[in-house]
Amino acid sequence: MKIVFLMLLLISLFLFPDGIRKSLAARPSVVSIGSILRFNSTTGGVSAVAIRAALEDINSDQTVLNGTTLQVDMRDTNCDDGFLGMVEALQFMETDVIAIIGPQCSTIAHIISYVANELQVPLMSFASDATLSSIQFPFFVRTMPSDLYEMAAVAAVVDYYQWKIVTAIYIDDDYGRNGIAALDDELTARRCKISYKVGFPSNAKRSELLNLLVTVSNMESRVIVLHTGADPGLKLLSLANGLNMMGNGYVWIATDWLSSYLDANSSVPAETINGMQGVLTVRPHIPKSKMKSNLMSKWSSLSKKYNHSDLSLSAYGFYVYDSVWAVARALDAFFDDGGRISFTNDSRLHDETGGSLHLEAMSVFDMGKRLLGKIRQVNFTGASGQVQFNAQGELIHPAYDIISIIGNGVRTIGFWSNYTRLLSTVLPEDLYSKPPNTSVANQHLYDVIWPGETAQKPRGWVFPSNAKELIIGVPNRFSFKAFVTLDNATGKMTGYCIDVFTQALALLPYPVTYRFQAFGNGTENPNFDQLVQKVVDNEFDAAIGDIVITMSRTQALDFTQPFIESGLVILAPVKKHITNSWAFLQPFTLGMWCVTGLSFLVVGVVIWVLEHRINDEFRGSPRQQLITIVWFSFSTLFFAHRENTMSTLGRGVLIIWLFVVLIIQSSYTASLTSILTVQQLDTAIRGLDDLKNSDYPIGFQVGSFAQEYMVKELNISRSRLKALGSPEEYADSLKKGPKKGGVMAIVDERPYVELFLSTYCKVAVAGSDFTSTGWGFAFPRDSPLQVDLSTAILTLSENGELQRIHDKWLKTSDCSADNTEFVDSNQLRLESFMGLFLICGAACVLALLIYFGIMLRRYLRHEPPPESISAEAGSSKSKRSLKRFFSFVDDREPPKQKRSLCLSGNSSVPTTPTSNVDIERPVRPIRNGGVVNIES
Repeated sequence: MKIVFLMLLLISLFLFPDGIRKSLAARPSVVSIGSILRFNSTTGGVSAVAIRAALEDINSDQTVLNGTTLQVDMRDTNCDDGFLGMVEALQFMETDVIAIIGPQCSTIAHIISYVANELQVPLMSFASDATLSSIQFPFFVRTMPSDLYEMAAVAAVVDYYQWKIVTAIYIDDDYGRNGIAALDDELTARRCKISYKVGFPSNAKRSELLNLLVTVSNMESRVIVLHTGADPGLKLLSLANGLNMMGNGYVWIATDWLSSYLDANSSVPAETINGMQGVLTVRPHIPKSKMKSNLMSKWSSLSKKYNHSDLSLSAYGFYVYDSVWAVARALDAFFDDGGRISFTNDSRLHDETGGSLHLEAMSVFDMGKRLLGKIRQVNFTGASGQVQFNAQGELIHPAYDIISIIGNGVRTIGFWSNYTRLLSTVLPEDLYSKPPNTSVANQHLYDVIWPGETAQKPRGWVFPSNAKELIIGVPNRFSFKAFVTLDNATGKMTGYCIDVFTQALALLPYPVTYRFQAFGNGTENPNFDQLVQKVVDNEFDAAIGDIVITMSRTQALDFTQPFIESGLVILAPVKKHITNSWAFLQPFTLGMWCVTGLSFLVVGVVIWVLEHRINDEFRGSPRQQLITIVWFSFSTLFFAHRENTMSTLGRGVLIIWLFVVLIIQSSYTASLTSILTVQQLDTAIRGLDDLKNSDYPIGFQVGSFAQEYMVKELNISRSRLKALGSPEEYADSLKKGPKKGGVMAIVDERPYVELFLSTYCKVAVAGSDFTSTGWGFAFPRDSPLQVDLSTAILTLSENGELQRIHDKWLKTSDCSADNTEFVDSNQLRLESFMGLFLICGAACVLALLIYFGIMLRRYLRHEPPPESISAEAGSSKSKRSLKRFFSFVDDREPPKQKRSLCLSGNSSVPTTPTSNVDIERPVRPIRNGGVVNIES
């Protein structure tokens, strides 16, 4: 055997000249894994017990590794001293282990990940640093959710409560900096932001932390995100409580370090827990499972066995426990696939000897890539839930519990799941079987008792006491100074917009220091687009005044609730429409009068045609019949016709015609009443269509957005537009008209127009508003002051103060009340009634066709069939036949008759008709006793 072993050794030396190959059996009896932890930390202690618990369960289950024993080599590292921790970790890498559990510190995990890549040893780490990824470090396997998901949950909470700015306090290392960077990205995606962030070293002194908290208390935001470790985090919360920063108005959100500390420490000092009442924190969600229950049931005995009896089970314990199980299952598949455990010394390290690191002792795990592949393929339900990795090497379905600290314990107020990326009170595992519902409207959390023992949601920000003075841009107007005016002598700003702003500020629960800065030279109205751009460029902290809210402006700024309605209207010159003796003809146009009169005559003729053969009231001499037609037609206007209609067709036509008459009569009455009782104004421009279709010049106010709106939205040529700077120019240009260098109409916003009309009475608004907007105060994007001022403006509107300010500055005179909008003096046109006339005409034509069809059938049955005759004789015969047909139609139809005969015995029925029998219908005898009634 020795000879065989020596031969194998020589062969291996010949085949592998660059290093000595150390090999074990295909399925060895013992396999070692390593673990790098910080034993004196809460997470490190829980992780150590969880690893021992997993090894016991794996080695006691013969079906897992088929007799192979898994053992662990644990090493302690110093996370506070990064250099010393890295040296300790590198020393550990000299051992031949096939996988490493840990490290828990992000700083050390970065260094060890480089080494693990070179030695091809899978690194099963629960470091949550988001910058650690399998893309950069292929052998890095994260066995708990990344900080990317944790910060998404925190950002979702901030967005849910509609807080826009937060303050971030973090420990100044890779874990803290990278976590806050991830939070910043998530908040930005939700249109929120970190307004102030401050880091501190892990060994910061108490005085340094106090100064940090004092600085934070002077900041605008009252929502504070605390991303640290357990020891500095608890110290900060205790100091904050002493500074009254745990009172009403504050919001504290701690990352999962706090939930892990509370879960792992069963007996938290009362002073500590009392100092964090109302704090929110997040915890990785661990669903219920059999392995979870088993681990929890035996944890107490395990922690005592391994000298950590003071520690309870936390989320980290579940993930570390499953990490060891994942390695065991992957090893089993590795061995089944023919994998062998062997290590080779890296020749590049042979000459780098010296010191205590012994780099030459580091060996490469030859089949590390194969084992890594098996690890990424594991899929089982562990103590932490489903253990399965996605294509990016992250655990699937990361989720978090949202926890509120209340009393002596914690309360879960909801959950966040990456499956929907929303907050919910439904367990995440119950959502996985359904399609993800990503509607923000479905978000919900249970009620929270906030710091200060209040159930009312904190506003999340205050106006800081040491804040700089806000610079408010105000337009320095040349015209319409009732809205905003600057007193050049005193520099004081007054006007309608100024009063609204100051009254709204007075309703805020905090003081705001500001000063107005005029924008514009006062010789002409400023350009409002340039004014709001200065807010975008941070030259002004806000802009107030008569600033219209447009779509383009809202893309760069936030506006308050509109404090006055606005909209573009057309201002046109008008003249009074004077009524005269012929006013009764004005309701209808000439065409309408002609068609209406003709319709009366046509309907009269149609009724005469349908009635005169059977109705004696429509017969007589031609003169009498003509008079009857005219009289009957026009008497229907007043529903005063006396002639009865006997035919069915005539009655149908008359019903339709009377309906038409009713509509025409009602419309005429309404229009004539309006003409005689309401002042009428005439203008050549009656609305937007007239303005667009004409070629006349159009005026607009200097600085108004109306110019760009007409050019871009209405496609009106810029050459037609004329800038006007004052009400006097308005009046003069409208008076001159387009032929004398003026304008045909002016397009301006309604508040200006109403103020103008209170003085100038020979103009009026043509048509209605063709835009619907409002005026608001402009603030930078996501400014919390904008939200509070909007609420204050709504309060002013509800209590009537806004109307009082309006009446103070913009009270209009009687002239404005008369002329604000003129009544459209358009006469009633034929087009409005064309449908009625068409219906009536169609009814007349149809009735005539049916009538002549019946008459033709009767005529053919009454006249004998024509004999065969020559063509010349046929032409003459046709004329005579046509003449006879019309004579037949014109003749009086014989009246319908009945006759009664007394019969006795078997006497027969006489065949001679009486005067009451219809000669054209068959006679049917109906016997009634001794009397026979002959009926048609």
